[in-house]
Amino acid sequence: MYKALVIDDEPLARALIQHFLQAHTAIDVAGHCGDGFEAVKMIQELQPDLIFLDVQMPKLTGFEMLELLDDRPSVIFTTAFDEYAVKAFDAHAIDYLLKPVTQERFDKAIEKWLQTAGRSSAEAENFSTLPMLEGYKHRIVVKDQTRIKIIPEADIYYLEADDDYVKIHCREGIFMKKITMRRLEHSLDPKQFVRIHRSYIIPLKQLSKIEPYEKEGHVALLQCGVQLAVSKSGYARMKEVLGW
Repeated sequence: MYKALVIDDEPLARALIQHFLQAHTAIDVAGHCGDGFEAVKMIQELQPDLIFLDVQMPKLTGFEMLELLDDRPSVIFTTAFDEYAVKAFDAHAIDYLLKPVTQERFDKAIEKWLQTAGRSSAEAENFSTLPMLEGYKHRIVVKDQTRIKIIPEADIYYLEADDDYVKIHCREGIFMKKITMRRLEHSLDPKQFVRIHRSYIIPLKQLSKIEPYEKEGHVALLQCGVQLAVSKSGYARMKEVLGW
């Protein structure tokens, strides 16, 4: 018996998915919830094989919620919006159901998942390579022990690479997020953030000045009082963004 979790902020939408699942006796609805915070806790506790996930939800979007999971179950997206690059999602998630969902379309998604059931790790790996399809981030969501922390971009001092994690230095302290520097860089607005070094990304509003350092090197002085090394390629990127 497979376990499924239904995540949607609309009670009627959750009820419809559960109704459709009655035709699939191999899948048991282990639970349902209406926001991303509760969903993270339920996924950790129930460890479902499959989740039905709405994209637009209060507090956390479906994308942000997935970023907080260490072991992702298989995902079938459900949404009323078609602007999230349906074809791209079809290539990475199990399926993408556009509301209003019909039983026939729902059954096809289940059939597709049953063909890949047991390979959720591979699916999760594929999903982690998805481009950021929501547009650029204006906040970063992290899991701090048992709490979920939302960090607005206005509060960020700088970002620092740390193996498979990124350290987020911000107004409230330092938080760790399990994500590659490259992926996080691509999710941020290049007009607002610039990678000055393989280890550092800074918000341009934090830049106070740039000073030469040794031969052809430079350091960036930030308004928060920190000095960071600027690589040769990082200096070239800064000149381009700043129009020098």
